[in-house]
Amino acid sequence: MSRPAFPGVCGSALDAIGRTPLVALERLSAGLPGLVLAKLESYSPGHSVKDRIARRMVQEAERSGALRPGGAIVELTSGNTGVGLAIAAAVRGYRFIAVMSEGNSVERQRMLRALGAEVVLVPQVGGSRPGVVTGEDLEQVERRAAELTVELHAFRPDQFANPANVAAHEETTGVEIWEQTGGQIDAWTCSVGTGGTFVGVARALKQRHPALRCIAAEPATARRLAGCEVTDPRHQIQGTGYNQVPPGWDPALCDGFLGVSDADAITTTRALATREGIFGGYSSGANVWAALQLAAQAGEGQVVVTVCPDTGLKYLSTGLFP
Repeated sequence: MSRPAFPGVCGSALDAIGRTPLVALERLSAGLPGLVLAKLESYSPGHSVKDRIARRMVQEAERSGALRPGGAIVELTSGNTGVGLAIAAAVRGYRFIAVMSEGNSVERQRMLRALGAEVVLVPQVGGSRPGVVTGEDLEQVERRAAELTVELHAFRPDQFANPANVAAHEETTGVEIWEQTGGQIDAWTCSVGTGGTFVGVARALKQRHPALRCIAAEPATARRLAGCEVTDPRHQIQGTGYNQVPPGWDPALCDGFLGVSDADAITTTRALATREGIFGGYSSGANVWAALQLAAQAGEGQVVVTVCPDTGLKYLSTGLFP
């Protein structure tokens, strides 16, 4: 029996990824010469920016034959990429094993299991520190993910090194931002974890507007990309600042750096909720704080764009919200 074609209906949850709203932060930008616009990635099915790369990595693996029907996927994740992969695995019929640090929020673990993923938690170096994941912790997670990939003969997306990570943002997120602003954008900023969002969007925007400034944000105590001494890798901005240079990092696309403290990220995340009605996580606060710094230094009427990577619902067990 053939199904009718519905012009406004997605074929699956994967088709609902992206095309997220770009919102003017009029209240937080009030009194500043520049205006901050925030792209709300919580509107995707997995409620994060990582849905985009998860879909793209699975699609590319299917095209290349690296992922075959009924196969298994293993990936290191702080939670968000894992959720995106769990959605793709559910729709496409794959087994998915998410390998993550026990320091990542419990909401992410539960969401992964609810979507059918198997979750392997890796103990933290030096003991449990909920909400704080260091580069050392990530190395332990990487080791376990590599072991499981071999044991299960699984496909490993390897989001840090996979070129589909950057490509997904260059071809979707960056293009959407350009179209939504009508090209009226003067600066782009976001935090760097795998580097995919920053690099992909920067590449798309600079191709269209070479003079546009792209500023990378890092945790204030772990500014590896900026060339600063890493004084404390135990920050609270999950998914960023792993004290390493991502394989896909392109310094030619970066015009400068900003360091964001945990306190500034938390204060801004709470202000986003209470003044703009936007419920984000730590990285949303960090990104908007960085964008507000640029807006404060901008010319009159200039536009600064950033991204709110996920939802505050994933952080209710942490100290982010009182």
